Amino acid sequence: MNMKKNIFLTGAPSSGKTTVIKKVIAMLPYSANGFYTEEERVEGRRTGFVLHTLDGKTGYLAHQDIASPYHIRRYGVDIHNVETIAVPSIIPKGNTIIILDEIGKMECFSETFKETALKALDSPNIVIGTITLGGDEFIQAIKQRDDMEIHEVTLENRDILPDIIVQKVKNLMINSDE
Repeated sequence: MNMKKNIFLTGAPSSGKTTVIKKVIAMLPYSANGFYTEEERVEGRRTGFVLHTLDGKTGYLAHQDIASPYHIRRYGVDIHNVETIAVPSIIPKGNTIIILDEIGKMECFSETFKETALKALDSPNIVIGTITLGGDEFIQAIKQRDDMEIHEVTLENRDILPDIIVQKVKNLMINSDE
């Protein structure tokens, strides 16, 4: 049985992808590194996106007040933070699980991010992540990889996905020890 070691979530914005990832992180019985991204809201209105690494670093991925040559809608993307916060966190280390939330349009403005994401996916490490629903050629090529397992997060499955993913990781870890 060939089990896919890159387990990714996709889905519409606000479908719960990051919520599932955070639950998986909390449930993982193995060491992990990587990052997740959360919305920042002020008075109920989204103002930006914040990167959080599992080792405690934080910084803006994008914000409505960031002046940047890279924009998605009204958000300026902070490439420096992508390359100094997100990228180092997804470099494969030992037998750790890599959390990669997300391979999306904002992150992919950085060539360094794209190269490092590919290194993580190509490594022997298990990668748990999210990937944007649409995407350019780079993102589509990642989705077509033979070692990718992609689940669409829906209202119906988002509460059971963390358990499913953690069980898959446990099975992969057991099989890698044999």
